[in-house]
Amino acid sequence: MTVSPRIHTRAVPQRAFAALTQAGIHPLLARLYAARGVTAPSELDYSLAALLPPSALRGAREAATLLADAIEAGARMVIVADYDCDGATACAVGMRALTAFGADVHYLVPDRLTMGYGLTPAIVELAARLEPDLLITVDNGIASVEGIAAARAHGMATLITDHHLPGQLLPEADVIVNPNQPGCEFPSKALAGVGVMFYVMLALRAELRERGAFAGRPEPNLANLLDLVALGTVADVVPLDHNNRILISQGLQRIRAGRLQPGVRALFAVAGRDPARATSVDLGFLIGPRLNAAGRLSDMRLGIECLITDEPARALNLAQELDRLNRERRAIEADMQEEALACLDEINTTQSVAISLYQPDWHQGVIGIVAGRIKDRLHRPTIAFAPGIDGELKGSGRSIPGVHLRDALDLVSKREPGLILRFGGHAMAAGLAIREADFPRFCAVFDEVVGALVDPAALTHRMDTDGALESGWMSLEGARLIEQDIWGQGFPAPLFDDIFHVDHQRLLKDRHLKLQLSKGSTRFDAIRFNHADGAPPKLRAAFRLGVNEYNGVANVQLMLEHFEAA
Repeated sequence: MTVSPRIHTRAVPQRAFAALTQAGIHPLLARLYAARGVTAPSELDYSLAALLPPSALRGAREAATLLADAIEAGARMVIVADYDCDGATACAVGMRALTAFGADVHYLVPDRLTMGYGLTPAIVELAARLEPDLLITVDNGIASVEGIAAARAHGMATLITDHHLPGQLLPEADVIVNPNQPGCEFPSKALAGVGVMFYVMLALRAELRERGAFAGRPEPNLANLLDLVALGTVADVVPLDHNNRILISQGLQRIRAGRLQPGVRALFAVAGRDPARATSVDLGFLIGPRLNAAGRLSDMRLGIECLITDEPARALNLAQELDRLNRERRAIEADMQEEALACLDEINTTQSVAISLYQPDWHQGVIGIVAGRIKDRLHRPTIAFAPGIDGELKGSGRSIPGVHLRDALDLVSKREPGLILRFGGHAMAAGLAIREADFPRFCAVFDEVVGALVDPAALTHRMDTDGALESGWMSLEGARLIEQDIWGQGFPAPLFDDIFHVDHQRLLKDRHLKLQLSKGSTRFDAIRFNHADGAPPKLRAAFRLGVNEYNGVANVQLMLEHFEAA
């Protein structure tokens, strides 16, 4: 079963559109921006001067003091990283910046399969072997009450840098920097973990500057780390508010200009992409997954080492290994997705408002991707589980607009105390652990809770588009204009819809539908990936403008995301 979307055209506020065009914004982009809530040209100022100041981020100044004191004292620091792209880039930003500031800094990454998520007491015991004076978390820690207590018992100072939603009880760390913690008035709640760490490093540089630390040497240029910040921010699928779009734009500018870390350059090379033409889509769909593959199937130290090495040859070797792991991940994912679709035959998907899936041979590192694929297919919040240790199941969930997944799990835990052993996450993605024996009970309670929370209208799959596109902009110029901009979560890439005649269609590799469409006297090449069913003679299609390059020749191609008979 697949839930067919209902196409809905975004409204374009005419006052905002007029203000943007009068300010010199290209009419096509002005229309797209206005439909995404941009009302003034200042919201498109992506200069570093427009970035929110670190002073507004609660805890950043205290973190800077703690770190500066530690550097002056020659204290040993250990960064406890997370095993996704956001955590890896946040760790790399910390390692590179703190090293440049003269710190004695090291890092460790917990084993995803045996140690779980966050700063647990077991991870603190592992960190203790490095004898740190200061323990720093990146992209985790806000829920690690027991872990922080264990670190304090070892005599370690603790700094949490995180962006996840806190629970009812905050850890008793020396300093917490998290825009989502109570009392933080930082205007952007959407910073990724790498964004939080970058802000802490900005605050630290200001503190060291005041102390005269750079009197006899050049001041480190933290803008050189913006390629890492952009990569982690896009890959973590956080909402792209104005502040995040600045970080991504600045990072992409540096990547396109060739000012990027050797590891990022190597990842572009193994992905077969030219950094000079880098886009936010490249970061999200080509570079990010290769880093994530290390955390899913192997050891995220591979990814972090790739990002912190200054040796191009070593960076390329590590990137090639990450590329191999990503191919392996895709093969595992394909098998798991096939099994997941078979599992759906045993579920009444017309009555269920939430989907829970489990197979005893599934891989923990890939369940989140599978949950996302099923969520896209059925437009239902979905959690996929895989075996953990000691009779536990590890779950990873993805949600739909209108269902806050972490809040739903919180309600499940309150309604059935002890059913969920651990959980955490965001509105759209969350992780949890339950006992294997409790899986049937969890399925029922999770479905009940989501049913009570969700507005039935949210269960209708709505596909928002930007309507028809003028023929003059269905061109290479229009495609390049869109391609070079910043798009992502909360600021979606343009999706158009129109009615076409199908002049010709054929299957590529038995998987992809290749079409030639016409509108009036104009013809367009089009493709719908992973769709083998034929198209009707006349269709309404939702499409993106793409560029197809073959033998050095570039042509515009419509990338179809959905079509229906017109």
